[in-house]
Amino acid sequence: LSVLELGLADYQRALDYQRKLVEARRRNVIPDTLVLLEHPDVITFGRSGHQENLIADEETLGRLGVEVYWTDRGGDATYHGPGQLVGYPIIDLNRRKRDLHLFLRQIEDAIITTLAFYGIEGRRASRLTGVWVGEEKIAAIGIKVSHWISSHGFALNVRPDLARFDLIVPCGIQGRGVTSLEKLLGKAPPDEEVRAQVASACCRSFGYDDVLGETQTARRLLGLPSS
Repeated sequence: LSVLELGLADYQRALDYQRKLVEARRRNVIPDTLVLLEHPDVITFGRSGHQENLIADEETLGRLGVEVYWTDRGGDATYHGPGQLVGYPIIDLNRRKRDLHLFLRQIEDAIITTLAFYGIEGRRASRLTGVWVGEEKIAAIGIKVSHWISSHGFALNVRPDLARFDLIVPCGIQGRGVTSLEKLLGKAPPDEEVRAQVASACCRSFGYDDVLGETQTARRLLGLPSS
């Protein structure tokens, strides 16, 4: 599994990156790739999104500098922002089992494994996609599959401003809160360490032998300087 770390990237740019990577994977130009990055403040809605799950008005969003996007991923409303690790697995499911439910469970397993490294018991919730600690969500998941190539993915709360989730009804689920590694541990672990743990856990959960460095082909494709 190749891992491509992109740092902080605005949401529209990340969408463009994903489209290029999906097409490159379809043509077998790049290997299966996990993109890891953070976004500036943004609220996104998936295909199951409902406008009423956006609580904040335009004035508030403008004052806070929070953009809103309607996307073609699965799921409802979620928030992305600094301190949240976002992962986009660009994976050819034609070469694996064409089973979206299995793929979602594998993503959840990777997050649960990462949390276990920090002594946190993550769990699934019945009929709800994502990973929870108690009654609070720590990771949201929403994917898209085109020609059986996956995109979009997961968002793990490491140390985001949790108050920003008050701008929405997260994932359209009433009555449950959100949490983060920082809140649970008292101090957020180093970002580099979390990225390494997530990459390793995804590698094992998806059934790969090892984590590979990013490919220069992928960086050139996205117009990025060589690492």
